[in-house]
Amino acid sequence: MSYQALYRKYRPRDFSSVKGQENIVTTLKNQIQADRIGHAYLFCGTRGTGKTTVAKIFARAVNCENPGPDGPCGQCAMCRAIESQASMNVVEIDAASNNRVDDIRQVIDEVQYSPTEGRYKVYIIDEVHMLSTSAFNALLKTLEEPPSYLIFILATTEAHKIPLTILSRCQRYDFKRISVDTIAERLRELLDSEGMEAEEKALTYIARQADGALRDGLSLLEQCVSFYFGEKLTYEKVMQVLGAVDQTVYHELMEALLKNRVEDVVNVVGRVAEQGKDLTRFVSEYIWYLRNLLVIKTAEDVGQLVDMSAENLMEMQKYAEEVETEMLFRYIRVLSELANEMKYGNNRRVLLEVALIRLCRPQMDRDYDALVNRLHNLEAVNDELQEALASGALRAAPEGGATAAAASPVEKRVIRPEAVPEDVREAVANWGQILHRVNPVTRSMLNDAALSVSDSGSLILAFSQKTPAEFFRRTENQKEIIDAVGQLTGREIRLEVRFAQSSREMDAFPDLRNIIKNVEIEMMD
Repeated sequence: MSYQALYRKYRPRDFSSVKGQENIVTTLKNQIQADRIGHAYLFCGTRGTGKTTVAKIFARAVNCENPGPDGPCGQCAMCRAIESQASMNVVEIDAASNNRVDDIRQVIDEVQYSPTEGRYKVYIIDEVHMLSTSAFNALLKTLEEPPSYLIFILATTEAHKIPLTILSRCQRYDFKRISVDTIAERLRELLDSEGMEAEEKALTYIARQADGALRDGLSLLEQCVSFYFGEKLTYEKVMQVLGAVDQTVYHELMEALLKNRVEDVVNVVGRVAEQGKDLTRFVSEYIWYLRNLLVIKTAEDVGQLVDMSAENLMEMQKYAEEVETEMLFRYIRVLSELANEMKYGNNRRVLLEVALIRLCRPQMDRDYDALVNRLHNLEAVNDELQEALASGALRAAPEGGATAAAASPVEKRVIRPEAVPEDVREAVANWGQILHRVNPVTRSMLNDAALSVSDSGSLILAFSQKTPAEFFRRTENQKEIIDAVGQLTGREIRLEVRFAQSSREMDAFPDLRNIIKNVEIEMMD
């Protein structure tokens, strides 16, 4: 016999094997035993939660010659015929590819004939929300006045797309997401049946990645087992196969965000990307990490709400004390927007870096959460100054020092427009177009740059913040700007990067954009 995927090989054959849907299973079993079987059922829920599986078990149970407390016996002629797909009593239809009105009319013509064997004729229509409006209308009459031997089971992941006239004629059952513990337990049962070994931590991680879908969990388990065939499945091996990220990386990223270290944030993303990790999964997991932080910060008893080791819990409690609740709301909001953008974006790494830089620079946003973030940063700076004063690392200025400093400000350079080299003039005049030619991270770093010119004729990028200054001291980042200028103007410029530690020092670099703009206005006049 050819190889079967785990989710097919271990598909439940009766109600006792169905996991995580106890309420639905109990209701259906009671209906069969009491002979109170409806004519139309609607099974709703996310993928991999057992909708089609339960539908098939129910179809066999209502036709079984000797139904038991767990549904079909699996031994009678009807059970074997339906199981081998040799019976005409159970018909499966994929509405995604059979959604026309003619397809449904063909079904309606077929249901006029009673089954030659067994009690019921069962039609399982999967992804029923894909039917066209005309197809739904054609189905409506049969649902309203069905023959006594007919049962419709409609399965869908998007119940809101089904017309109310159909919904009102069906018994609706909502299949809930299966818990992590239930999925992990089922994975353990299957591995024991296959004679394989795995760490509990590894199975729990796979179960969490399944996101409530047991079928997804089985597919992920099969992927990991196939890669490490014949070996014990460990947590580290699962992380390697699934392209996941170790928890310490999230701690490191949180540390960088709290201290607004753009360079550290970009380095973390770089390491994750170089290791071949899935950046979309990385963002989703980090949102879940932030969710856990929010729960730890706001809830009293987090033991049942946060599933992690005691060591990780202690580490996260430290960050929960440092971060404001509003900051967590902002982080989650920005990254959730990013997750949607990454589904359709081409350069996911750039999108991620821009979003994280935005989190490090709350001044780029104007909402309430960003304002709280900025206040938090100011308080952190104030605390550092107080500690420095208390330890003696900072000393009061000598008498008259402040007056002397005020009396002798840094001399502001005077730049005459005619003295600006032509290549620098063209670069400054076309600066907006140049920004569109560089990547979003570089563009974001240039937001606060002042453009000036040195005595040697180089274009000066002056910054009041250390992070962008350090960023552009790297040769590769300077080259990106030089190349963009060359592509646009055909000239090769020289760059110098300056960092101004105070507003007085920043004033020493007059912005050429204002100077050139004023000259253009005078020429127009």
